[in-house]
Amino acid sequence: MGPAHQYSYMYNPLHLTKPVTFQTFINSAMDFFFFFLLLLPISSILFSPHWINAQPSPGYYPSFSLRPVAFYQGFTNRWGPQHQWVSRDQSSLTIWLDKNSGSGFKSIQAFQNGYFAASIMLQRGYTAGVITAFYLSNNEAHPGFHDEVDMEFLGTKPGEPYTLQTNVYVRGSGDGRIIGREMKFHLWFDPTAAFHNYAILWNQREIIFFVDDVPIRRYPNRSPETFPLRPMWVYGSIWDASSWATDDGRYRADYRFQPFVAHFTHFVARGCTIAWQPRCRPPASSPSGFGLSWPQYAAMIWAQRRSLVYDYCRDPKRDHSLTPECR
Repeated sequence: MGPAHQYSYMYNPLHLTKPVTFQTFINSAMDFFFFFLLLLPISSILFSPHWINAQPSPGYYPSFSLRPVAFYQGFTNRWGPQHQWVSRDQSSLTIWLDKNSGSGFKSIQAFQNGYFAASIMLQRGYTAGVITAFYLSNNEAHPGFHDEVDMEFLGTKPGEPYTLQTNVYVRGSGDGRIIGREMKFHLWFDPTAAFHNYAILWNQREIIFFVDDVPIRRYPNRSPETFPLRPMWVYGSIWDASSWATDDGRYRADYRFQPFVAHFTHFVARGCTIAWQPRCRPPASSPSGFGLSWPQYAAMIWAQRRSLVYDYCRDPKRDHSLTPECR
């Protein structure tokens, strides 16, 4: 065969003057093949279920940037003092429920806005009918016509997860005829195994619920009729809600398992009180100040896709004329 037939001519995008030989082509293909093999372990990590399900970074961590307050500097007992224990350094609180009483605490000051958080560890085992709550309310100032923002842990039975219920009541929607705005979550971790941080950020634009700095829900201010704007206090409590807390009351508190205990620590109550309102700026919800950054928004979508088990706006049994924000 002549020299012209010793090459397999191929299109050369670099317009090389030397033609590409068949052996060169084979060598390049083998190089690519081995390179692909090297990528396989990386791709198996990137696209594995573990990676996809891993908690994303929100990129903003207010629980680390805001200093906690000693319990008696920011709070006081509200009820059940005999069922409440405060550590000597006032960094932690234990409250419990038995057949005699539960317990609750309240912030000393009312707030117009702010970031409110606590690290909480719940009790294992049978806790059906028992609610551990961390919330904002002005029920004492406006009885029968109050506002409230809730993070409530609904007790459970062995083998079933706790339900974290977030809720917003506005201008008496939690009084008389109840109009709840519940979103419920089964968390991506065991809340009885360690302390985790739970927070409510509230300002004139929005309410954001956080779990370990991951936003799980954002409730924007779309109308004064559906958004709480009056000052509220911070509360925490443990109490018997057997009539509805677990499977709509099917499972009730069983005091053979008493006491039911909740542990709180790392209290944060940072915001604008009524006295300081004219010259106070509320804590930021994101690096830009308001709203959520893209990493925070992505983290919220991840949390809702993984953990959201109920959304009042998607409940076909609800009368959504009473919750116009769902439209």
